[in-house]
Amino acid sequence: MSIVQKNIQFIRSQKGFSQSQFADELGWSKSQIGAYEENRALPSIEKLIQLSDYSKIPVDILIRHDLKKSGSASFIEIGNQRVLFPIMVDSDNENLIEVVPVKASAGYLSGYDDPEYIEQLQKIKLPFLPTGKHRAFPIRGDSMLPMKDGSFVIGRFIEDRRDIKTGKTYILLTLNDGMVYKRVYNNIELNNSLLLMSDNKTYHDYSVPIDEILELWEFTCSINTQEYSKEELKLSSIITMFNELGIELKSLEKIMK
Repeated sequence: MSIVQKNIQFIRSQKGFSQSQFADELGWSKSQIGAYEENRALPSIEKLIQLSDYSKIPVDILIRHDLKKSGSASFIEIGNQRVLFPIMVDSDNENLIEVVPVKASAGYLSGYDDPEYIEQLQKIKLPFLPTGKHRAFPIRGDSMLPMKDGSFVIGRFIEDRRDIKTGKTYILLTLNDGMVYKRVYNNIELNNSLLLMSDNKTYHDYSVPIDEILELWEFTCSINTQEYSKEELKLSSIITMFNELGIELKSLEKIMK
């Protein structure tokens, strides 16, 4: 069975529809649904576009990625489209964390919603993390002392903006400023924006409209790397440190002290 045929069956099963009910939803015939799912025919491009509009999943995802392996929680809403949000698992079916290296951070703004960009990132495993989708991001500059330049922050993906907690730190992907790590004050009800503050008070606070926030990741833990030389701060070294759960792995409570 091809990927697209598996995905038609998966979308139908996620909706809880029989083949007849799904056919009625799409305006197709039951025999067409059966032929697609049983690998006796391939949908036309017009049918794929229609399925994409119905499911809000891009055609490229429908024909190239097995949705069943991703699970129903593996999508994020971007505008009116659902974009595949890969949840990588290892042979033991444990979640893996993608690591955005320093050199790739500049391209994250253009690649964050591209499954191919995300899939090529190296992965690590931290089994002690709480439930949720996590990703590791590099820290640049000194605006969030004591977090030093070259450190990595692991964040948990926040889908619902109502879950933003005032005073907590987040990695944000913004439309105009790219990726930033700041302390956030929730002003959505006041003026539909977030106030971003640096812990280093030499930096000015500023507000960002909520509709310019493309991604939001709540701080989970960090690893400091200031004791390593620049030559040692390679992605392979970072991954080794994460996997060994070295003594510099810090919780939010320790960072705040």
